[in-house]
Amino acid sequence: MPEITVTEHLLSTQKSSSPHATGQFTALLHDLIVSAKIISRNVKQAGLVDILGGTGRINVQGENVQKLDEFANSVLIYRMRACGAVCAVGSEELAESLIFSSRGEEQPRGPYIIFFDPLDGSSNIDVNVSIGTIFSIYRRAEESCGDVSEQELLRPGLEQVAAGYFVYGPSTMLVYSTGQGVNGFTLDPSIGEFLLSHPNMHIPETGAIYSVNSAYYPHWDERTREAVDTFARPADREPHSLRYVGSLVADFHRTMLYGGIFLYPAEERKPKGKLRLMYEASPLAFLAEQAGGLATDGADRILEKRPQEIHERTPLFIGSARDVEKVMAIYRRRS
Repeated sequence: MPEITVTEHLLSTQKSSSPHATGQFTALLHDLIVSAKIISRNVKQAGLVDILGGTGRINVQGENVQKLDEFANSVLIYRMRACGAVCAVGSEELAESLIFSSRGEEQPRGPYIIFFDPLDGSSNIDVNVSIGTIFSIYRRAEESCGDVSEQELLRPGLEQVAAGYFVYGPSTMLVYSTGQGVNGFTLDPSIGEFLLSHPNMHIPETGAIYSVNSAYYPHWDERTREAVDTFARPADREPHSLRYVGSLVADFHRTMLYGGIFLYPAEERKPKGKLRLMYEASPLAFLAEQAGGLATDGADRILEKRPQEIHERTPLFIGSARDVEKVMAIYRRRS
């Protein structure tokens, strides 16, 4: 089998599949990949250089900022500003979106808006657990002009033109979709290229693994406890195995490959959930549905939720279609 790079794969599918995959989109993806290579290099040096530990700052999410968080965020913003394909950036680490003005600048601005979680799972950095970068890409309407408005940022996940994530683990992987299925690429460090390693990825219809932080069980409502018990303590079959890394990218990537369900429900202290809709839930929901899975907040399809603000949070149940449907049935019955 010939070794196909991610750029070759994108160019070969542009001709027949995606009207949005323009030359500017290819430039955007190229700079995302460069960013990921730089981040991956520094992640693999953690412990050897002064890149571990916190900065002492608290971000807009109320979380301790790690040094690698700050580094990854700055790399991505620099590359997105420089590539010329992006007009606005939203980062989980920033209180406000960055609008790249088209006025008085030599560098032209393209039609794409990108949201990203620069380093998901960063609380696990110090213990050498797999972490990742999640991204979500939208395109401005063709008739839009001038600087991006707030309403252009607050769009449902259905309008994404691409989404994906990088995993920084034993190997560095890119998994992404432009709305024509999901493909995975693994970085070959000997040539510095992402090569197609997981073509046409599909989530199994059901799985044998559920992933949830069960320490929050006392804080869930009755319908959530019943939903989790459906997998943990079923009456009619063997229970699912519990696997929980605590790094969303790592937990979701396992679900993509093996099936099952990832659950991050609301709880009494976080009635709106914890995960960010635009930076985490929507891009992963896009991938899940493209791979034959489902994603819901218990009541509504994640991709249909229109955010009211860029850091909006949501509960998330995502993974194999049949497993997610079980949760949805319980929530409907007990609503």
